[in-house]
Amino acid sequence: MTEPVRIGVMGCADIARRRMLPAFAAAKDVEIAAIASRDLAKAMPLAAEHGCRAVGGYDKLLADASVMAVYLPLPPALHAGWIEAALLAGKHVLAEKPMTIDAASTTGLLALAASRGLVLMENLSFVHHSQHATVRALLDDGTIGELRSLHAAFTVPLRSGDDIRYRSDLGGGALWDTGVYPVRVALDFLGASLRVAGAVQWRRPEFPVDTGGAALLVDRGGVSAQLTFGLDHGYRSAYRLDGSKGSISVERAFTPPADHEPVVLVENRGGTRVVRLRAEDQVANTVASFAAAVRSGARPNDDSRYQAELIDAIRSSFEPPAR
Repeated sequence: MTEPVRIGVMGCADIARRRMLPAFAAAKDVEIAAIASRDLAKAMPLAAEHGCRAVGGYDKLLADASVMAVYLPLPPALHAGWIEAALLAGKHVLAEKPMTIDAASTTGLLALAASRGLVLMENLSFVHHSQHATVRALLDDGTIGELRSLHAAFTVPLRSGDDIRYRSDLGGGALWDTGVYPVRVALDFLGASLRVAGAVQWRRPEFPVDTGGAALLVDRGGVSAQLTFGLDHGYRSAYRLDGSKGSISVERAFTPPADHEPVVLVENRGGTRVVRLRAEDQVANTVASFAAAVRSGARPNDDSRYQAELIDAIRSSFEPPAR
């Protein structure tokens, strides 16, 4: 396959405007074919900005034979239905996180994509940043000895009350929005044997969704992962690996700007070492990874399924919020 991946965007969400459309436009092997909205007038100026067609309605976008793949930045509760529709229409899919709001749906859609030879990828951009490979190499080299625990947090300040993150009918809530990140980093470093040892949630009384929470996960060897997530907090985006001989810490771990130069802090018996890395654009890396998967016909992996199963287990373990 030598032609560019012609992608259609389903919706004019803020994440599409700010991050993904510029990344698609800059990618050498991607072409923005169309931008769709239920309201054609809403899509027209954004489409004009990116030199592509505006389409009125998502069904029309999926019926367009010139569109090879779709990017889906809709609210989480709408993901499953439109991902299925896109796959049945023969389109590869890059879906915003979370892929769906229940593990059964995620598992079924990954199986559907595999059966049709299509790529279904979750847009969790931080996994495509090389700083985490650097951490993995340090861990594998025994820099901090045997891994004993992981601590990860992703919390953000309160937004306006009409934000979709606070709407239960659209799949809002801290666990699905910010909790996905620490859950995934725990999976990446501790593996798929993790189980939930306990979880708590809290919420502001004016919202019908969780606005914060914490979970304790444990793997088969007894290594623990302590996770914190929230939508009503000071900003925090970090993780730390503690071992038998030291620790590795990463700040700005999940959503670093493209010009951010990562710093990995290593502390062990030899003292403190600062590992400075080059800046890179993890959103551009994600787009490149998706395009490469489409070109190669790569099958979906199980990472999103394991992640969804853990999130389901955390939700099931939530203690009822205090009244």
